[in-house]
Amino acid sequence: MLTTDIRFEGWTTESWGRFLSLWKPRAEPSREADRPRGGLFVVHDGQRIRKILHTKRGRIAPEETFPFDLGELTQRHHASFGVSIEMGALEDVMDDFGARLAREDDLVAQSLKLMAAFREVMQADRVQLWPRRLAGVPVPTEGMIFRALDALCSDGHVILVALFEDGELWTSICLRRRGAEFDVIAGPEDLKQAVGLLSGDFRRDYVHLSRVCERMYGPLSFGCFTDVDTFRKLQVDPEPGAWSRAAVVRDLVLSPVPAAVGLALGFDGARLALDNLRMVTERIDRFGLLDGVMRMARKQVGKVLSDKDVSATLGFDPLAVLRALLRR
Repeated sequence: MLTTDIRFEGWTTESWGRFLSLWKPRAEPSREADRPRGGLFVVHDGQRIRKILHTKRGRIAPEETFPFDLGELTQRHHASFGVSIEMGALEDVMDDFGARLAREDDLVAQSLKLMAAFREVMQADRVQLWPRRLAGVPVPTEGMIFRALDALCSDGHVILVALFEDGELWTSICLRRRGAEFDVIAGPEDLKQAVGLLSGDFRRDYVHLSRVCERMYGPLSFGCFTDVDTFRKLQVDPEPGAWSRAAVVRDLVLSPVPAAVGLALGFDGARLALDNLRMVTERIDRFGLLDGVMRMARKQVGKVLSDKDVSATLGFDPLAVLRALLRR
């Protein structure tokens, strides 16, 4: 999804490191001090374990019998994740991947074909992961990905995510689409110089930042502005209506809002309203007389989703996947 002449600009080591830190898995503060650290890699031949390697403690003598429980083994050796690989499985993945490739495949098509080949060996239990955070999440097709991209960002337009801290621009990323690919990945440094002094309130500053971004890179298709602490909380908040509630009270500013994002926020808010209504009806309707009404209401809310909604297009909720990946 990147052009051959892509521009990677406007970054310093600090701003790029800040952006990457947003996507690192993290534990609750109460667990951070004593949580398991490192990973456990187990290599076997289908009959016995050949090697165990802990990324923090080094090699471990393979005393376990075969077959084994990867989750139990990982927890016993105090690791945060475990990977079990049958000898020859990765070679088969690459052979299968090479057989699927076509000369005209771009990076997206190649990545999806590699994921499909890898999933096949996982389904055969030749490669196992623990915990299986993405169990049940389907692999989207290339068409699904580009339809979702069309719903978020038009050709020639820009996606901008800007995060603030103490009134200053903490980090940001600007992606400009050209055709089916992105030709610009820009950081905050050039934007900072062009926008000048900020007022200290992102709810006002986002307007000036948006104008500067459009002048430098192109018209905005989607803009997301908030402070970094709010963004981190929303990333892992499983409560229905968390994003829509933040948008309503302006802890989160979305401007402009594509139809796909607007639908998702509306559906998120409707789920919150239904959950609150369910709690109320459970207290006053102890005989379940309103169960049919609640099921019908949920069905009607589901019809809000259309082909332009990203979750409906991909077949899964991207925010749920993000929460699964970020939570330790």
